[in-house]
Amino acid sequence: MAVHAVVAFSSAILPINPRITSCSSRIIASPTPSQSSSESAGSSAAEPRKTLINGGFCCCCGRRRFLESATAASAAIQFPLRSSRASSDSTSDYEAIVNKFHPSRPKWYEELYAQVMDKGMKSYEAEIAGYKLQIFDELKGAKEVVEIGVGTGPNFKYYARNSDLRVIGMDPNKVMERYAREAAEKAGLLPENFQFLQGVGEAIPLKDASVDAVIGTLVLCSVGDVDRTLKEVKRVLKPGGLYCFLEHVAAKEGTILRLLQNALNPLQKLVADGCHLNRETGKDILEAGFSDVRLSSAFFTSLPLVNSQVYGTASK
Repeated sequence: MAVHAVVAFSSAILPINPRITSCSSRIIASPTPSQSSSESAGSSAAEPRKTLINGGFCCCCGRRRFLESATAASAAIQFPLRSSRASSDSTSDYEAIVNKFHPSRPKWYEELYAQVMDKGMKSYEAEIAGYKLQIFDELKGAKEVVEIGVGTGPNFKYYARNSDLRVIGMDPNKVMERYAREAAEKAGLLPENFQFLQGVGEAIPLKDASVDAVIGTLVLCSVGDVDRTLKEVKRVLKPGGLYCFLEHVAAKEGTILRLLQNALNPLQKLVADGCHLNRETGKDILEAGFSDVRLSSAFFTSLPLVNSQVYGTASK
């Protein structure tokens, strides 16, 4: 998951201008019971919703049993596969899963990418700060959260104000850990309240209903399987838990920008660690089966390749 990949790539073409042309918002009503998903662990809830994928039905129950059998309990929060008690076989199996969805990159590439994300995103972060404040303000009362695609830790300053908050930061790029820990320390997040896991959104190495919130900003553009990632988000959330998101989305069909995004997408994936320019991520989130989705849109004239973004929260 290449956190903020596309913005850095766009910034290399044109400088960021913090002007916003428009902003619209909408609240999507709760879906019908048939659209809801029940992933709570050890409860009498209905079976998880199955989704049609490539002509067949896919259910995460088998993967869930594997993850649960491979995990070990920790004192405050479950950190499966990465705890000191996890077997080497379990760790090896999970590393294979990570490589399946995010093939290993050369060390020099991962280091260079981490540096670009650390140094090249400051203007964007300043521009988007107001929107992130709206999102992370919803985390009041949360005790345990996981951030998928944590990258260099640009979000820590928004929720580290809660001294009791425990944070798991996930990223497939192991180099990001050094930067994330530095960002956590700078934000005032206690070292004992932060753990880094090398992992992917398609197989979050946590037990069912184990966290109060899942955070993902500019992540779904680069995961290998968006639907599977969103299922994992719902699975690890406690009932009533929040998914906080901010993602760039494709331009409207038939526009010149959409044609350009489609044409440049193969190059973008190559240079930006798998990032896609033309995903309809807002639609994916709305159709993922959350009980309530609050989704807003923002448009930025200075980002010619990704001038449309969505942000908000979704409840389990």
